[in-house]
Amino acid sequence: MKGFNFSTSVRVRFAETDAQGVAHNSNTFVWFEVARVDYLARHAGGYQRLRDEGVEAVVLEAWAKFILPTRFDEELTIHARCVEMKGARFRFEYVIERAGEVVTEGWTLHAAVDGKTMRPTRIPAWLIDAVATAESSS
Repeated sequence: MKGFNFSTSVRVRFAETDAQGVAHNSNTFVWFEVARVDYLARHAGGYQRLRDEGVEAVVLEAWAKFILPTRFDEELTIHARCVEMKGARFRFEYVIERAGEVVTEGWTLHAAVDGKTMRPTRIPAWLIDAVATAESSS
C-alpha cells in the first residue's frame, strides 16, 4: 500500500463475528492495536520498552471509516504508519485490506504520559528517531 512501510496480518476469529459471520466493527480498534504493538516491536524495541522507562501511551481519540464488511476466517492485512509526533502526542494511521481491497481506514491519536502520575511527558527521543527511521525506509 502506497505510503505505508509496515503491515501485519490477522485472521477474523469466530468470536469476533455476529450470527451472520460478519465481524463486529468494534474489533477494528483491536486490530489497530495489534498493528500498533507489532509496529513498535519491529521498529522501536516494543511497547514494553516504553513501559520499562516509565512511559505509557494512552489513546486520546480513535476514528474509523468502515467501507466493506469483514467475515469469519478472512485474512486481513493491516497497514500502519506513525505520523505527527510532537511534544507528547503522536498519531497512527491505518488501512485494513482484504485481498488487496480496502475495507477500513482509520487513525488513533495518543499521548505519552508518565506511568506513575499519568501526566503528559515528551515522547522519548529514541522513539522519535526509531519512527523516523521506520517511516523513511522503503
